[in-house]
Amino acid sequence: MKLYYDPISTTSRAVTFFLADQKIKIDDEVVSLFAEAHKTAEFKALNPNGQLPVLVDGDFVLTESSAILKYLADQAGSPAYPHEAQARARINEAMDWFNTGFHMSYCVFLAYRYLLPELASLNAVTLNEIETLGQAKTQKYMDVLDSHIIGDRAFVCGDEISLADYLGATHVTLGEVRNFDLSSWPNVARWIASLKARPAWNAAYAGFNGMLSAARAA
Repeated sequence: MKLYYDPISTTSRAVTFFLADQKIKIDDEVVSLFAEAHKTAEFKALNPNGQLPVLVDGDFVLTESSAILKYLADQAGSPAYPHEAQARARINEAMDWFNTGFHMSYCVFLAYRYLLPELASLNAVTLNEIETLGQAKTQKYMDVLDSHIIGDRAFVCGDEISLADYLGATHVTLGEVRNFDLSSWPNVARWIASLKARPAWNAAYAGFNGMLSAARAA
């Protein structure tokens, strides 16, 4: 198997953190977003969307980080994606939760506007409206994440790490591009701190943290 990814990509980090944390070895190749390697004809032959990550397993090509995480976990027999139906459904539910309303409100409206040229170039009135909407909806989703999804548990779906944590952490930490303050949501802050303390975190997030440091210095 081979993973095509970029260390600065939010969706890539979910997969690379999982692989490193679970000590799963596969081949990989960096596709640089800054160099626009994802827009080449060669890469688009793998993923016509021109997005990362992409997993290739023989003749089987898989896109979308959520699907890739589930496939890799199944292939490795990882306990992060248990076979019991209700436990698996709960993880699927949490992954969908992060990938839908939370992603739009928090990642797109509040974070990606600083990263994506097509958003950053919008006029000031539109950006202000996006910011206001993102702040309001993010408050709701963060409250749910803090009180109802995580609560007093160690991880998103219980006391053991699951695919929902690997995926969710990439979404929540994306707020660091704008120094988003998690102190109003102590359970979320505790959860993120525990993930950052895992040995695999620094390797998986080195590219992202380097990008943040360079942006702040500039």
